Amino acid sequence: MLTFDDLLVRARALAGDGGGRALLGIAGSPGSGKTTLAERLVRELNGAGEPWVAHVPMDGFHLADVELDRLGRRDRKGAPDTFDAAGYAALLRRLREETDGEDVVYAPGFERVLEQPLAGAVPVPPTARLVVTEGNYLLLGAGAWVRARAALDEVWFCESDEDERVRRLVARHEEFGKPHEEAVAWVLRSDQRNAELVAPTRERADLVVPLPV
Repeated sequence: MLTFDDLLVRARALAGDGGGRALLGIAGSPGSGKTTLAERLVRELNGAGEPWVAHVPMDGFHLADVELDRLGRRDRKGAPDTFDAAGYAALLRRLREETDGEDVVYAPGFERVLEQPLAGAVPVPPTARLVVTEGNYLLLGAGAWVRARAALDEVWFCESDEDERVRRLVARHEEFGKPHEEAVAWVLRSDQRNAELVAPTRERADLVVPLPV
């Protein structure tokens, strides 16, 4: 049975001793536990010493609401075409290539309360030898998502109990301001549609991680 210690060993091996920077992707359906796993990996790998692992979520590449309104996609926020996938792929390529200088690479973050991206919110120092990134569409075989996948050394797929996944999604929407009925409606209409797109990409993963581990 796969354990969290197994994941730590595998993540450390990705960084290796080559002097470059490795990129690990964590994919999965909305609410599957990607962020929780990524944050735990980064925390445990860094320990109490000099941080050498950085966390760069894909969520920072959400298009802003004003642009979603212009495109007529606001009611589908979270779908693949509501992200700047090309920008995300370009950042991953930059993180892989810019490893010899002294400059910090800044990635955008995502403010859950505002539900808006925040430019320059996530610093990746030159000392980072491993970058952990997570998002729904890392294994999607279309558009700029293919370029994003090509920049990653490995992609793991999070798999969790379906009822628990939906429960967590509803709770998350409620936590950030949606009334219960509105949260349920959004999950069943939007999040589930996106989950149906993500589920088949499991077959492209380097490793399937059954959560919790």
